[in-house]
Amino acid sequence: MASPTAPLSGIRIIECSLLGPAGITTSLVDLGAEVIKVESPSGDYIREMTWPIVEGTSLMHLHTNRGKQSIVLDLKTDDGKALFLDLVAGSDAVVEAMRPGALDKLGIGFEACKAVNPKVVFVTISGYGSTGPYKNLPSHGIAYDTWAGIVAPQLDDDGFWELPEHVSIGINAGPLYGGLAILAGIVSARATGEGCAMELAQSDCAAAFDWYRSETWKAYERPDTEVTGNRSDNYERRAPGTAGMKGGVRYQVYESSDGFVLFMASEQAFWKNFCEGVGRMELFDRWPGSKFADHARGNRELQAELRDIFRTKTSAEWISFADAHNTTIGPVNTPKNISDDPQFQDRLSWSPVERLGAEQLGFPVKVVGTDLPMPAKAPTQGEHTDEVLAKVLGKTADDIASLRASGTLG
Repeated sequence: MASPTAPLSGIRIIECSLLGPAGITTSLVDLGAEVIKVESPSGDYIREMTWPIVEGTSLMHLHTNRGKQSIVLDLKTDDGKALFLDLVAGSDAVVEAMRPGALDKLGIGFEACKAVNPKVVFVTISGYGSTGPYKNLPSHGIAYDTWAGIVAPQLDDDGFWELPEHVSIGINAGPLYGGLAILAGIVSARATGEGCAMELAQSDCAAAFDWYRSETWKAYERPDTEVTGNRSDNYERRAPGTAGMKGGVRYQVYESSDGFVLFMASEQAFWKNFCEGVGRMELFDRWPGSKFADHARGNRELQAELRDIFRTKTSAEWISFADAHNTTIGPVNTPKNISDDPQFQDRLSWSPVERLGAEQLGFPVKVVGTDLPMPAKAPTQGEHTDEVLAKVLGKTADDIASLRASGTLG
C-alpha cells in the first residue's frame, strides 16, 4: 500500500489496460496512488511482449505495471459488471487503456460509471484516438512515432529499409500527458463535484511532444519578411529542431581523449570563458561571434582547432574544466553506460531486483522532505483478486468462493 505521506495517497484508480498504454498510471503509482488493474480471464498479454524477458516475465510489464494490484473479473457477466461498478463507486478515476469504447460496449462506459459515481474521471487512452480515419487501426508504439514524423526510415548495408534506433516518443509521451489529465480531472471533480470524460491518442501526444519541429515548419510557410532565422545566422532560416545543428562548430560534438563531449558555447560569454580557460584568446579575438545563439556554422578552420583542443583531455577532465571556467561542455553517454555517470549516480538509482523483479529507474521528481515509497513488483494475473474484493468491497470468503464458482472471477 502507498505511504500515507506520498503526494497521491488516498487516490484510487480503476484501470482496464492492455500493453504499453498501462504506463498512463505508472507515475501515479510511484507518487502513491492506488491502482487496481482489472484483467479479463485471459489476462493482459503484456507479460509476454517485447524483450528482455526477465525470469519469464517481460520487462515492459514489470515496469509499467509495478505497484498495481491485479484482479480478474469477467466483464461479460452481469456479476462481473456489477463488481466493476462497485469498485468505480469508491474510486476517483477509471482508465480505459485499450481501444476506445471497449467498456461502453460492455455497458460499463462513462455514463454507467458516472451513474454510480458522479465525480468519476473517465480517461481513455488509445493508439489513434476515438475519432478520425485511423481510429480502428490496430497499432503498436512505434506507429505513433512514424505517424508523427519523429523517426525516418533508413537503408541498411544490403539496401533494405529499416527502423533506426530511436527513443520511442508516443508510448512514453501518451502516458505522461494522460497522467496529467487524470490529475487535472480529479482536482476539478473534487472542487466541483462533477466528473468528466477525457480521451487521448498516443499519436497525438507524439506530435505534441515534437511541437518544436512541426511548429517551425508551419511558421516557415509564412513569407520570409515575417518569419526569419536567427540574427546570428544573418536571419537565414535553419532546418527545424536539432536538424538545424548540422554545420555547427561552437555547438557540436567533439572527440575527447577517451570518448565524446558536447560543446555548447553558443553564447559569447561562454565562448570567451572557454578560450580564456584553454589559453587560446586569439580564437575569441578572431571569431568573437554574436552575443547569443551563434554556432559559428560552417567555420571549418575553427572546427579543426577545436577538434585538436578537445582531444587533449578526457571527457571527465573536460566536464571539470567546464565547471571551473563557467563554460558549456556536457557529457555524451549511451543508454548502456549512463548509469556510470556521476550525475546519474547522485540523482537516480536502480531498484533492487529482489523488489521489482528487474532493475528499474524510479520516479524522477523528488518530493522535498519526503521519500517516495518504492512500489511493489508488477502483479501476476489476478494476484490481488481476493484481497481487493475483501478490503475494498467488503466481500466475505464465502462471497468470493461463490463468485469464483460462478466464473465471475475467471
